[in-house]
Amino acid sequence: MPPCTPRRVILAGGSGQVGALLARHFHAKGDAVVVLSRKETAAPWRVAHWDAATIGPWTNELESADLLINLAGRNVNCRYHAANRREILESRVRSTQVLGQAIATLSHPPPLWLNASTATIYRHALDRPMDELTGELGGNEPNAPDTWKFSIDVAKRWEEAFFASELPATRKIALRSAMVMSPDPGGIFDVLLRLVRFGLGGPSGNGRQFVSWIHDQDFLRAIDHLIANPALTGCVNLASPNPLPNAEFMRALRHAWGARIGLPATKWMLEIGAFFLRTESELILKSRQVIPTRLLHDGFQFQFPQWPVAAQNLVHRWRQRAPL
Repeated sequence: MPPCTPRRVILAGGSGQVGALLARHFHAKGDAVVVLSRKETAAPWRVAHWDAATIGPWTNELESADLLINLAGRNVNCRYHAANRREILESRVRSTQVLGQAIATLSHPPPLWLNASTATIYRHALDRPMDELTGELGGNEPNAPDTWKFSIDVAKRWEEAFFASELPATRKIALRSAMVMSPDPGGIFDVLLRLVRFGLGGPSGNGRQFVSWIHDQDFLRAIDHLIANPALTGCVNLASPNPLPNAEFMRALRHAWGARIGLPATKWMLEIGAFFLRTESELILKSRQVIPTRLLHDGFQFQFPQWPVAAQNLVHRWRQRAPL
């Protein structure tokens, strides 16, 4: 397909931060974007209703589409009590299953299906990097909190549901994404920068746990790379090739903002704070040392491979977007 030809891009569950990034990206290219959402929202692109659980009229949106990206799933930034755990798991597994069922009924299915996954599928890693070829999946680490094991179980079952559907005409890639850093309000970068702005951007816990991240522009470029390279299938890590310890990560963010100090947060402080914020400390304390070997071997070049430069760019763009 020539690059100038508009594509039909379907984003399932595309109303969150990453979905908005992708929708804006493809819309700016002139592609016909359709977001499948359970909420009615105003947008420059088409929004079609689905329940993310059962076959319905939304299936027609997939007919003759060029690309499907599934991002559906309940936000994990919550306390992992029984009801939330059930919803986190079922929202990911069921939406993926029903998309596979829908594609199987089509006369002209999308040739490419990118399904969200997560880099947290790998074990807590302080000793060595984890990539798609030699990385160890987590779940059996000694003394790991129950919430960490739950997150890994969700990731495994999510990918199992994705690869279980046999769709010979559709290439499938599971996106094991690290934290996508963008200056958009409400994203993880916005939260971390808020800590720095209020003098709280010191190390979290002992600060030795690794942070895996990817700059939003590299994330979008990596998606384009996956689309353009038909040999790539299976699981692909979307992460900067240079994860770094939390203490160094926060130091670079403080420097980018111009903050001279940042008070540290001990493990017990993070546990208490997470309780009152109705989230889990895993999002900060688990060591994610993820390397994008398959992207690098396929010739992808990162524009922001190092966090200090990426942080400078993100802070500059955040200041441009922030109200006076």
